[in-house]
Amino acid sequence: MRIGIDARFYGSAGKGLGRYTERLIAHLEQIAPPNDDFVIFLQQESWDAYQPANPRFHKVRADFRWYSLAEQRQMPALVRSAKLDLMHYPHFNVPLLTPSPFVVTIHDLILTHFPTRRATTLGPALYWFKHLAYRITLSRAVARASHILTVSQFTAFDIQKYFGYDPKKISVTYEAVDTFPKPASNDQEVLRHLAVPGRYLLYVGNAYPHKNLEALVHLLQLLPQKYADLHVVIVGRPDYFLTRLQQLVASTHLQERVHFPGYVTDAELGSLYRNAHAYIFPSLYEGFGLPPLEAMAQGTPVISSNASCMPEILGDAALYFNPKDTRGMLAALERLDVEPNLRPQLVDKGRQRVAQYSWKNLAATTLQVYHSSAQSPHEV
Repeated sequence: MRIGIDARFYGSAGKGLGRYTERLIAHLEQIAPPNDDFVIFLQQESWDAYQPANPRFHKVRADFRWYSLAEQRQMPALVRSAKLDLMHYPHFNVPLLTPSPFVVTIHDLILTHFPTRRATTLGPALYWFKHLAYRITLSRAVARASHILTVSQFTAFDIQKYFGYDPKKISVTYEAVDTFPKPASNDQEVLRHLAVPGRYLLYVGNAYPHKNLEALVHLLQLLPQKYADLHVVIVGRPDYFLTRLQQLVASTHLQERVHFPGYVTDAELGSLYRNAHAYIFPSLYEGFGLPPLEAMAQGTPVISSNASCMPEILGDAALYFNPKDTRGMLAALERLDVEPNLRPQLVDKGRQRVAQYSWKNLAATTLQVYHSSAQSPHEV
């Protein structure tokens, strides 16, 4: 069987999608049967980052930007020329004329739930045009796919709700946590280098509106005197949305309590996780929600929103709050600090929870889907 994977998101440039694609391919290389061959489509920027470890995995150049006209016009011809039995698109942006059969991974429906101008830097006309293109592309991908992969039961139900497909067409493949390398120096030296204070709540990720990070600013305004030394550290690459959050912090005169170290290495991130008072996650919507699991893997208790997939992913290993109720967030924080033995219990449950997720299992389920999808009837 000859299988193609659209790996244009491969590596750190693709953020969460890049990690998903990278880990999927790495584990497929380990478990693929001898009669399977894989064609990995890559952009120039990730060409050198991927070096096949299995001789049956072959690289093909696909220098088409995501969501571009070139992607729509040229990617289908390239896929067709590879003479594949099946193509896998790890994201919803499936070219409209792509050959069948194909499998698509839908990580979430965030853009369906949050179609707001506040979530973009585009002008109104261009924004709504791109949003229409998103809806058409997503609907077409879901309709034509031989099978749909997703990363939580919550997102699987969301897809069924919006598109009405047979649940048998959807398979859940949970993501997993990677290990963090140890820093060259000790944790305390890392924290000093990053100018991080002694006691802090940690958030890792982007600052898109659905992440609800304004709630962390409101939390600081509510904290009683006993938390006068508690800070918030927000780790993420600088962009328009992070700048907007920084402006909010400045307008509330909380600059000394909220810290933005910017991009950090994986080793530095491990240090930040391990030394946080707690990891806090106020998101309104997630398809999977990996950072809280990363915190659990480093022995840090998690205080999380109870929205979307979070109770499914974190189970009883986190304290929950309504993301629209800042006082509920404060109550969860106070529970962590006043209830005897709660912190060590959450740390222990967190490590057990993380152990339930495996990239190897994700790859194995995905491979099964490849074989069943290539053999099933499909639309041409």
